[in-house]
Amino acid sequence: MPIRVLVAEDMRLLRETLVATLELEDDLEIVAALDRGDTIVDTAVTTRADLAILDVDLPGTDGLTAAALLRERLPACRILILTGLANPGLLKRATEIGVGGFVLKDSPRHELVRAVRTVAAGGAALDPALAFTALRAGDSPLTARETEVLRHLAAGLDPKQIAATMHLSYGTVRNYLATAVTKLQARNRIDAIRAAQTAGWI
Repeated sequence: MPIRVLVAEDMRLLRETLVATLELEDDLEIVAALDRGDTIVDTAVTTRADLAILDVDLPGTDGLTAAALLRERLPACRILILTGLANPGLLKRATEIGVGGFVLKDSPRHELVRAVRTVAAGGAALDPALAFTALRAGDSPLTARETEVLRHLAAGLDPKQIAATMHLSYGTVRNYLATAVTKLQARNRIDAIRAAQTAGWI
């Protein structure tokens, strides 16, 4: 029985290249090639996909959100995430969701095929560059409170709203934000959010 593979990639050329590459393998069968994230789950269920190869940045629903939904609806379908960036934040989120593999889009063909077979068999596949970047990111310098405040700010709340939500004074919230900016060596609050998200700390 061949491994039934679903591919979701919004860039047509890359999607077609992925499909053509995988179809060269006798033990792999492409059951769907999608360009949107909001069609992944229903299509995977309908085609009884064994493995879903998902781009992170997809229209409709991003790859990681779709992966989380797929884990709920079709737990038997293994997931391999494709990304163009070695982002430890994405890697951390993917790991929490239960994704089986995480590879860079510029990986050599043989590495991609090996990752597909490994993940389909229940193993884990992680691009070495991603692993190194994640290790280098290290532990967060932020306290739990600073992290929570920064997460609320990233979600769109202003300091006064954060203060009300967390039952803190406005001044305390401003102090937490100032400390977070300093610890992350950021230029401002927006830069601090970006740095913390990239490192996977919020």
